[in-house]
Amino acid sequence: MPMKEFIKKHPALAEGCGVFLSLLREQRQLRAAGLRHRLDPGKARRRAAGTGGKVADMKEIVIYVHGKGGSAAEAGHYRSLFPDAEVVGFDYRAQSPWEAEAEFPPFFAAQRKRCDRLTLIANSIGAFFSMSALDAALVDRAYWISPVVDMEKLIGDMLQWAGVREQELAEKQEIPTAFSETLSWKYLTYVRAHPIAWHVPTRILYGAHDDLTAPETISAFARRVGAELTVMPDGEHWFHTEEQMRFLDAWITEGAGR
Repeated sequence: MPMKEFIKKHPALAEGCGVFLSLLREQRQLRAAGLRHRLDPGKARRRAAGTGGKVADMKEIVIYVHGKGGSAAEAGHYRSLFPDAEVVGFDYRAQSPWEAEAEFPPFFAAQRKRCDRLTLIANSIGAFFSMSALDAALVDRAYWISPVVDMEKLIGDMLQWAGVREQELAEKQEIPTAFSETLSWKYLTYVRAHPIAWHVPTRILYGAHDDLTAPETISAFARRVGAELTVMPDGEHWFHTEEQMRFLDAWITEGAGR
């Protein structure tokens, strides 16, 4: 097909090709001047967007990480809240932060390659695992719903609820409880040795009646990491009632700028 006819039939593609050719010319000029320059695909996308060319649409992927007993299928709830993004439920298997550190980064790195912006929504312990395993290189922004933000304190609380002394746990290593949690000395010592360090722009939704995380704990964490904290007066750790879900949806929509 003659070039003129091709351009007439595919003006956007032709314009996009022109953007990349322009960048290549810049690269050759810099090399001729003895300078080094790495071709930046992001720059090409921005130029194309500025001229109307469609080299590649700016794509957002939203990944949902469920809490204990949850499911990746819960991601379906968020698709209508992010109509211009691909929403993915992460069907992870990790049961501890060290397992999350092995499982989460490869999955997120693969998703990261497919998008220009990666948003993470995580619930309860899913947020804790995410903060234990991920960083700003893999996540652009995060929405935490009833996050577990101080696992050491939570384990300490569970020790009290079970009437178990820390020394006893150290001796027995694992102790099952009447509330269906197994207390683990390995888990406690691990979280003490690996405190959370989170530097991703984050919004937190917290229910005033959360029975796992105290108000002062979530407030202190939000201040420490610079997160925006929203408290629902009638909220619980598990957001599930119609009223709670309406509040959650409005919170998501507000954060997404819609």
